[in-house]
Amino acid sequence: MEDIIIMTPDGKVEHKKQENRTPCVSVKHLSFSYGARPILKDIEFDLYPGEIFGFLGPNGSGKTTTIKLMLGLLPISSGKITICGCNVQTEFEKALANVGGIVENPEMYSYLTGRQNLELFRRMFDSVEKGRIDEVAEIVGLSARLGDKVSKYSLGMRQRLGIAQALLADPKVLVLDEPTNGLDPMGIKELRDLLIKLSHENGVAVFVSSHQLAELDLMCDRVAVINSGKILRTLTIEEIRNPDEAGRIEVIVNITPETASLVPEGCPLNLEGSALCGLVAQEDIPAIISSLAIAGVAITGVTQKKRSLEDVFLELTHTAPAVPTVPNTVPPAGYAPTAQTFSIPVPPADPKEGGENK
Repeated sequence: MEDIIIMTPDGKVEHKKQENRTPCVSVKHLSFSYGARPILKDIEFDLYPGEIFGFLGPNGSGKTTTIKLMLGLLPISSGKITICGCNVQTEFEKALANVGGIVENPEMYSYLTGRQNLELFRRMFDSVEKGRIDEVAEIVGLSARLGDKVSKYSLGMRQRLGIAQALLADPKVLVLDEPTNGLDPMGIKELRDLLIKLSHENGVAVFVSSHQLAELDLMCDRVAVINSGKILRTLTIEEIRNPDEAGRIEVIVNITPETASLVPEGCPLNLEGSALCGLVAQEDIPAIISSLAIAGVAITGVTQKKRSLEDVFLELTHTAPAVPTVPNTVPPAGYAPTAQTFSIPVPPADPKEGGENK
């Protein structure tokens, strides 16, 4: 049985037994164009239960378009998307019954309380009991503020309320588009910890689209890098952190300038100012340090440098310019979404608007 590599909230990498390696979401040979302009070019990826999958790319690279195709908001003209074994094109309602999502920012009625907003969304589902509101509020940490009007919520609290709404129907897949936009550092950390909990403790498959390198680096188990409509590479966190293909790691040995001339011949590290730098095998580090000390080199520090997601992203994208940002264009002519019937409750009137719903 294959392990899945997960990132804990404190930044540690762990191996977790993955009981079910059947993907929750499978995207195969997906392409899409706005008129004559290609946006996505034959992209493929899988999303598994209990992992956070980062979809990383610059603005205009095709991230939001991919999410809209996954959620049935745009027509699939080429390729296939299946969610929990259901084809989004031919089994739309069955497929989307397994998904909770937020595209860009969650929109709520600010003059209603958090509970009233969740109740409105709950009534859109036939099988969601009233008690589920308190369950999702506890999951996202909003139990104490459900009775407050949303207008009193911070941006981070509104984002958590949006995630609570997306979790009402107990989805197997959570899809988020730029969830950290506009959040302060504390709000970003709270959201990160929440998503890690949902994924690793509750088994939800989380798909996060973003161009925030640092956040995806801390949050995700796997990352796909997309640019100009093409997925350049999909990597695990361990592949990002780990050495190069030859199994080497980058080591920096700080030395005093006065003893630089004592570095022995044959040392695999290169002198750069007052530091010796190079790629070496992990097991060779003690011998290298010993040889330097025996030669009289004064060592002031040894650092093992690990690659970050930013390093990998820049390596992959430095020669591939992103396409211009595509505005929220209406779907192509002739597109008719799969027929659906929803009983949408009318919200209570806003007293500030003279008793009429706006």
